[in-house]
Amino acid sequence: MPRRALTNPAAIRAILILQLVPLILFPAKSFSGATQEWWLPVLLALMVLAADFALIVRRTNEVGPWYLISFAQGFNIIARLMMLFPHATQTVNGATVPDVPHIVLSFLAIALSAFLLWYTELPEVRMGLARQ
Repeated sequence: MPRRALTNPAAIRAILILQLVPLILFPAKSFSGATQEWWLPVLLALMVLAADFALIVRRTNEVGPWYLISFAQGFNIIARLMMLFPHATQTVNGATVPDVPHIVLSFLAIALSAFLLWYTELPEVRMGLARQ
């Protein structure tokens, strides 16, 4: 029954819109002008917004937007893993301490992106938007 609830058209549209969350889920310091980490979440979010527009507003039946979503979520997982170790610790008053917010947000974003990769590949999801 839960799978049926996830594959109705209203739930699909909501999840497609909420998929922006794991892409922009970073500590606030990542979006400061001091680092160059801000452009990747923005680029991935723009990709997802373009795909959402094509799927929800234009109601296209083509697979291109689904591939764009998969690429953005997959690249998010890869980027998070690559940035995890350099940002896992920080220096505070000369002592190296774990950067817990960054670690927790990274694992949460990876888990959400993995769920979205699985979810968007379900035939019921793709057909759910097509049958509207």
